[in-house]
Amino acid sequence: MKKITVLILIFCFMSVLSYGQANDENFTPTGKVFMRIFTNVHSTISNGNVASAFELDRAYIGYDAQLSKQFSGKINIDIGNPGNGSAFEMTAYIKNAYLSYTNTRFSASFGLIPTIQFDQQEKTWGYRYIEKSFQDAYKFGSSADLGFSANYKFTNWLDASLIIINGEGYKKLQSDSIFKAGLGITVKPIPNLMLSGYYDAMGSENTQNTLATFISYRFDKGSFGAEFNQQNNTGNISNRTLSGFSVYATAVPSKKTRVFARFDQLTSNTLPLGTANWNHSKDGSLAMAGIEYEPVKGVKISPNYRLWSPADQDKKSTHFIYLNFEIKY
Repeated sequence: MKKITVLILIFCFMSVLSYGQANDENFTPTGKVFMRIFTNVHSTISNGNVASAFELDRAYIGYDAQLSKQFSGKINIDIGNPGNGSAFEMTAYIKNAYLSYTNTRFSASFGLIPTIQFDQQEKTWGYRYIEKSFQDAYKFGSSADLGFSANYKFTNWLDASLIIINGEGYKKLQSDSIFKAGLGITVKPIPNLMLSGYYDAMGSENTQNTLATFISYRFDKGSFGAEFNQQNNTGNISNRTLSGFSVYATAVPSKKTRVFARFDQLTSNTLPLGTANWNHSKDGSLAMAGIEYEPVKGVKISPNYRLWSPADQDKKSTHFIYLNFEIKY
């Protein structure tokens, strides 16, 4: 079923591309191939032991097409480590395959689409090749899924977004009757200041719901962002709550150099009759800081330090020293 769904999406994408080329005589369709590669070398220091490794985290390759003045399409293949402990195995997924419509105030997308749950947070954080944004990193939701989204810009300072998706992410395209519906609102009361709120719900029994709030400010030489997130009935399991916050900032001392820092705190609740938080083994805090250098357009290099402090007092903190690279074309 998953393969059939993806093949249908690809067929629709190519059909619309051909249709757009044949039916808008006053517009010349354009398109481009894109590629992004995330790789790193790092050392992990824990309990007095040091382990070092090279990693190819992820590679994206795809095609962006402007089909007409209003219609565009995108297909994006995500090649990454499946997370099963193998340093040599890579798995490929189709992350995006969608059609978009845009006019002055309204836009909509259908297919394997980017989700709206943490898109603003990820843009403000700005270092996806180094680390995922909070909700993505701690599995509050997926960055892409099969479904429909729409956005309406009421004024220059107010817009709202609606999304209806499968809810399991682009790696688990499901065919059941459970969907996730979400609503986001963004307010820009003054230049460079942004406030946003997001809420979603999934499932009818033990409904999982997620609330996310976010504030950011951009200035000439940097940016700042802070977010708080809470998820109730995580995984549609009654009484499970997952919550946390993330704050991050960037300073730009020169055209090719950025300095950044971030702090995350993740926590869960104790279930009835339980003796510890249900996510105790994964709860904790992350502190990180580093420098990004862009020697040429499309290449970024970042030496950075990270400290993971587990909530479990029986476990010791883990130190990480990273050298991350992004190649973008």
